[in-house]
Amino acid sequence: MNTNNTRITLAHGEGARATRELITNRILTRFDNEHLRQLSDATQLDVASDRIAMTTDSFVVSPMIFPGGDIGSMAVYGTVNDLAVSGAVPRWLSLALIIEEGLELSILDKILDSIASAAERCGVVIVTGDTKVVPRGAADGIFINTTGIGELNSSVIAGPRSIRAGDLLIVSGPIGRHGIAVLSAREELALEPPPQSDSAPLHNSVACLRKNVGEAVKAIRDATRGGVSAVLHEWATECNLTMQLDETRIPITDDVRGASELLGLDPLYIANEGTMVIAVDPAAEAEALAALRSIPESHNAVVIGRVTARKVSPVTIQRMLGVEQPVDEPTGALLPRIC
Repeated sequence: MNTNNTRITLAHGEGARATRELITNRILTRFDNEHLRQLSDATQLDVASDRIAMTTDSFVVSPMIFPGGDIGSMAVYGTVNDLAVSGAVPRWLSLALIIEEGLELSILDKILDSIASAAERCGVVIVTGDTKVVPRGAADGIFINTTGIGELNSSVIAGPRSIRAGDLLIVSGPIGRHGIAVLSAREELALEPPPQSDSAPLHNSVACLRKNVGEAVKAIRDATRGGVSAVLHEWATECNLTMQLDETRIPITDDVRGASELLGLDPLYIANEGTMVIAVDPAAEAEALAALRSIPESHNAVVIGRVTARKVSPVTIQRMLGVEQPVDEPTGALLPRIC
């Protein structure tokens, strides 16, 4: 290996000296723990609970680094959030890197540092992983796969089939920020100030909500691809009711609103990476909002609508002028390569 080389080469993926130096000098130094230190084919975990939740996800976002985040922290937060909204306490992650030949080592270092910082913030440990290098053009800088394991120490969240007419719909913060931030960076739209992604962990918000509201929480989902609309359509299908939104209550930042109007997009369909939708019993409205607003990542939580008896459309929106209109289900990705 040429020690003066500043980029990833195919030699880094051949399993010999260059691979060992990449793992030892760049990965283990950031994620050193008793599990990774063994460099074994599998790790052993001591699980206190008799139930676990497991999720896996792959991240191919372009560009790799965007205002408000990067592919590294997003991989951690996305997997942690999937565990959290499923009712689990996130504990362990696997980390698989598919790196394109020619990636600058300085960029790889930045992404690895971001992964380490995000894992520490979430209180999760990276216990196993894999590194592959593919030829130029076979990837786009770096792709990441993460698998997360969490412990189920309390009752599982009931899910959308428990939703009843009258239940309230809450979002944990302004919507559409991640999709607009990535799109603006990718297309070099030069918006000032640059829109910032909402990429963030939700485990503390979910834990606080469940502690204070308990079984009054009917369902929770992080509104990633397809945005809030996709979540609500899924729920409406499961419970055979209609999700009725109030346009005046939906939180949208000025930069997202302006960019959406400029580009002809609807924030309801735009991806988020740190915003969730919650269905709660109306009797628990005050407690739910107070719990969410006590956590920095969800301090802008608001009620955006309620569940009603099934109408012709599974999701509707009450416009500012009082007209109720259907919200169509997303049929494809408005913005590909968003996560």
